[in-house]
Amino acid sequence: MGRETAEVSYRMEMRRGTIVLAVMCLLDEPKYGYSLADELAKKGLPVDTNTLYPLLRRLSSQGILADTWELHDSKPRKYYVLTEEGKIMREELIRQWRELSVSMNKMPGVSDTAGQNPLDK
Repeated sequence: MGRETAEVSYRMEMRRGTIVLAVMCLLDEPKYGYSLADELAKKGLPVDTNTLYPLLRRLSSQGILADTWELHDSKPRKYYVLTEEGKIMREELIRQWRELSVSMNKMPGVSDTAGQNPLDK
């Protein structure tokens, strides 16, 4: 595997987990897929709908999200919201994210403030 291929693979791997947590952070209130994709893009994390919809279905089947169909508009939409189980999982993932961030910021070359907790600022 060439360097560029490996880099793309590692970048995609890192993004996958980040997207899962980002989706969980945005679903305290019900949202449908397209509006969620739009909000992710506005926050600097664009996600293709061909990636997002399978993720939403998977999180729904795992009990992390609840989904309901809204039929009031001209176009039916499936709305997703975090379940109580999903909220507990999100908090644990955020805790782990913070721990990893602190650890990574201690690594040489990662941060100008190596060894400092970014949450202490």
